[in-house]
Amino acid sequence: MWRAGLPKRGGTYDASAITVLEGLEPVRLRPGMYIGSTGPSGLHQLIWEVVDNAVDEAMAGYCTRIDVTLLADGGCRVQDNGRGIPVDPHPNFPGRSAAEIVLTTLHAGGKFGGDGYKVSGGLHGVGVSVVNALSTRLKLEIDRDGKHHVLEFKDGGEPVGKLEAVGPAPRGRTGTTVTFWPDPSIFEEVEFRATTVVERLQIMAFLNRGLEIRFVDERDPDGQRITFKYNGGIVEFVKHLNSARESLFRKVASYEQAEDTMEVEVALQWNTGFHESIHSFANGISTTEGGMHEEGFKKALTNVVNRYARAKNLLKDKDDNLLGEDIREGLTAIISVRLTDPQFEGQTKTKLGNVPIRSLVERATNEKLAEWFEENPREANQAVQKALLAARARVAARQARDLTRRKSALDGAGLPGKLVDCSSRDPRECELLIVEGNSAGGSAKDARDPRTQAVLPIRGKILNVEKARIDKMLKNAEIQALIAAIGAGLADDFDVDKIRYHKVITLADADVDGSHIRTLLLTFFFRQMKALVEGGFVYVAQPPLYSTLVGKEKIYLRDDAAKERFLAENPNHKADFQRLKGLGEMDFDELKDTTIDPAKRTLLQISVEQAALADEVCAILMGDDVEQRRHFIQTNAKDARFLDI
Repeated sequence: MWRAGLPKRGGTYDASAITVLEGLEPVRLRPGMYIGSTGPSGLHQLIWEVVDNAVDEAMAGYCTRIDVTLLADGGCRVQDNGRGIPVDPHPNFPGRSAAEIVLTTLHAGGKFGGDGYKVSGGLHGVGVSVVNALSTRLKLEIDRDGKHHVLEFKDGGEPVGKLEAVGPAPRGRTGTTVTFWPDPSIFEEVEFRATTVVERLQIMAFLNRGLEIRFVDERDPDGQRITFKYNGGIVEFVKHLNSARESLFRKVASYEQAEDTMEVEVALQWNTGFHESIHSFANGISTTEGGMHEEGFKKALTNVVNRYARAKNLLKDKDDNLLGEDIREGLTAIISVRLTDPQFEGQTKTKLGNVPIRSLVERATNEKLAEWFEENPREANQAVQKALLAARARVAARQARDLTRRKSALDGAGLPGKLVDCSSRDPRECELLIVEGNSAGGSAKDARDPRTQAVLPIRGKILNVEKARIDKMLKNAEIQALIAAIGAGLADDFDVDKIRYHKVITLADADVDGSHIRTLLLTFFFRQMKALVEGGFVYVAQPPLYSTLVGKEKIYLRDDAAKERFLAENPNHKADFQRLKGLGEMDFDELKDTTIDPAKRTLLQISVEQAALADEVCAILMGDDVEQRRHFIQTNAKDARFLDI
């Protein structure tokens, strides 16, 4: 890699101005080019790079188990029982082992040619060497040919000595163990998150049928110890994803097909919800931006369902074909492809560009899914009927949206009558306070700053948009009021530049009903105004549950946990605790001092992840699995993630 900059005035720009970065220097200089960022996602990318190599061994048929351990001292160890990185001298680098070359040279690996791997995820050849470059220390252990080999690296990839056989391989095992400690001078933080790691490992186990993946967190004596192994593969993956929703039918459609150097495996099942959930993977790598394999699946799925609906007279001659969005409503699908030369976009591999794989997925879906429909007519009919309902809802929603637009044009601003607006017209300083009920609305109106704070009272719990079609949603009075007040449209028509308030704040009581209302609102914003959440315009303000007097000063305590902490810190406190009844019954000063006055309140800015959690909560609570709902509520009722988001 070369680097050049503009010379200073009067300076010389010749060959001496060109800087040549050797070995792993480019990685340390520009880590974001290789791992995406130096934040949490980039930190965890180090684990994925090493795990992906182990999974490549599994896909090649040589590895059956992978162990991932988060060490107490901040390191991470990844061990597999594959063949082990070759330890013999590299023919092009005299005196250096192949293992050392792999760890210290970019674009060096067993995946660029030869018979090492037919398919793999780590085709760029920079994975494990990047991990080495961005670690203060890395220990490589290889069990191969009956011997245990060790080589250590320090200070961003410098080898400490040579690869040495230090004894026999324990119990005759084979495989590779990589232990590394991320460099705190590179990363914003170096603490791995167990939840993030576990979620990724579970997905890898789903995608590799029969592969056993074990996870241990040694940082906590009571840390997690989890084993994943799914003999049903992606069929179990679909069941897992649909477990929080009501499945349209019990069976999971699945099929696979292989041709030459490519293979595809697909599993799918519809649920009674209205949102599609398609997850695609190439050689075990999550292609979050889709690509050719997704395109082929979607096109063929639309063709198969329309052909079946026509053949069974479920679609009449005069009827238009079902659109892809109608058919994919409520669909959960996994598309997993393997191919010898995947063309990913960038090292982080988010989109697949191989055109031939689109044809393979399309052919497989056209043939295999059509066969599954013929063999399962009851399920096929249910899928078509759901798509027909979605098509009717789409038409109704368009008509309702057009009517809403026409009304707004005729009515001027089209603001809801219950909105108590602010006088300022600068969205940057304006707030919308969404409160429950007219009594709370009246209290908030009295306590607000009328120049910058608007109040919108809503009646009880709004519609759960997780289980409502868009046409029904647009007829709901509370939803209409929210859309009109915010003023930027809905769903695909939402324009964040048109929002009337840069702070949209939910005010709900400090109880379970308030939590439910808050969760429903956040789900609505996440589903229908996602840009509002992504832009950081959504906030939560929660009134306290208790107040007490310390001398003549009134102290507010947010919840039971805060009350217990207060008593622990003030064991001699004698004054009574007043349980505040709710926004509508709090007096002017209480409401102003705790929830509305910008100088005194505490606001929580809602992230996309927090809004997504609210959406997940709504999905679970609307499901038909009574035991799951009961277990979730029992497990999470006192959890701040559920009550306070």
